[in-house]
Amino acid sequence: SPSLRAAAMATGPPPPLEPVPLPVFAEEGFGDKFLRKTRENPLVPLGCLCTLGVLTYGLISFKRGNTRRSQLMMRARILAQGFTFAALLGGMVVTAMKSR
Repeated sequence: SPSLRAAAMATGPPPPLEPVPLPVFAEEGFGDKFLRKTRENPLVPLGCLCTLGVLTYGLISFKRGNTRRSQLMMRARILAQGFTFAALLGGMVVTAMKSR
């Protein structure tokens, strides 16, 4: 109905004729992004470092012939990777909740 359309148009300001410009953000370098992401979720880099340390120690043990310790370190590596993955998922959930 024409009167309904006229009432709807009268309630608000007219739409802008030109598109609204999008905000321009400064270019973020790798180091800046890494530091920002580390501050947002410090458990992920910690889990990566733990995984790398356990993996390195396990490979050194394997090279020296200590198969028992090598196997133990490979199992510990799986746990460290699981922790890192859980931290990553947790961080994603927290970020998604913040954006709502």
